[in-house]
Amino acid sequence: MRLTLVPTQDPRVYDDAVRSLPITSPLQGWGYGEARRTLGQEPLRFLIQGQGGQTVGAIQLLRKRLVPGFSTLYAPRGPALDSLDLLPAVAEAVRKIARPGDALLKIEPPHPVPADGDAVLPQDYGPFRRAETEQPEHTIVADLTRSEDDLFAGLHSMARRNVRAAAKLGVVAGRDDDFDAFWEIFTATNERAKLGAFPRAYYEAMLREGNAHGGEAYLVLSRYEGKALAGGFFLAMGTTTAYLFGGSVREDRVQPDGTPYRDAKAPDAFYWNAMLDAKRRGYELFDFWGIPRVLDESKHSYGVFKMKLKFSEQRVWYPAYDLTLNPAAPAIVKALRWRKTRNNLKKRGSADDVL
Repeated sequence: MRLTLVPTQDPRVYDDAVRSLPITSPLQGWGYGEARRTLGQEPLRFLIQGQGGQTVGAIQLLRKRLVPGFSTLYAPRGPALDSLDLLPAVAEAVRKIARPGDALLKIEPPHPVPADGDAVLPQDYGPFRRAETEQPEHTIVADLTRSEDDLFAGLHSMARRNVRAAAKLGVVAGRDDDFDAFWEIFTATNERAKLGAFPRAYYEAMLREGNAHGGEAYLVLSRYEGKALAGGFFLAMGTTTAYLFGGSVREDRVQPDGTPYRDAKAPDAFYWNAMLDAKRRGYELFDFWGIPRVLDESKHSYGVFKMKLKFSEQRVWYPAYDLTLNPAAPAIVKALRWRKTRNNLKKRGSADDVL
């Protein structure tokens, strides 16, 4: 099939297309691109049209400038499509709109592949070749179309026990507008785990722009006697909501008699109530956003994995694929890998990626 990329400057028209397509992701929404603009990346939005002008997809490309004269194109968890069979034709359509300095296109089709040992990860889609992802490649998702009773019964026994304990202690978890409280939790978690983060303006832009056109961005916080102890940032589009950023802090208050507060199980209350909130608002898929591909009990990421696994055991892959647009692409891929390794060593003292 021959496809055409039709540029659009109308966020409503674009987000309507992204929201309605069966293979889609919140990261293909207009608001995510506007947040990336704060990092110096240029978002480009196109409707993907087939013969006769029928819209069969949408793609948000982020142009990332590398060195003078060269850039890469990146479709975060995209493109949004009617069918993965369209990907070879998408490659040819992108070639026609790419600039001479665009060396590489990276895509991450938002179609989860079950990580059950039986499913085979495709190594290519036409000219696209399997490559490293930018977003977490391996994650856990939860099917929210089940009843609340079935969802609760599907939790690990420890999660059920902790959720009940949090409720008895009076922990309250739900949507919250206190960005400062989220930011305190998020930055404390990153410092504890030696993780990097973008400037605060990036997350504020995503929260603002993610709500402006056709998707939804929101915070969920878990509070014990008023203090936020756990929370997260969510970006949603269509039938999917994704838990992109968050964490927890330890309860450091003491009672009037000097004894410490009890462990209120705030993180468990956060996860469970975030799932309930998403279900009640009509979302069908809850993406926990990232678990390690290689499990190492000595690393912070293993604890994150164990926590998420208590709330769903449905592991999936979101593989990425590269399309060479310029002969310089192989050298650029090596340079990007070197830069990523250097950043890992600087932040955490390890060359390994977090996930």
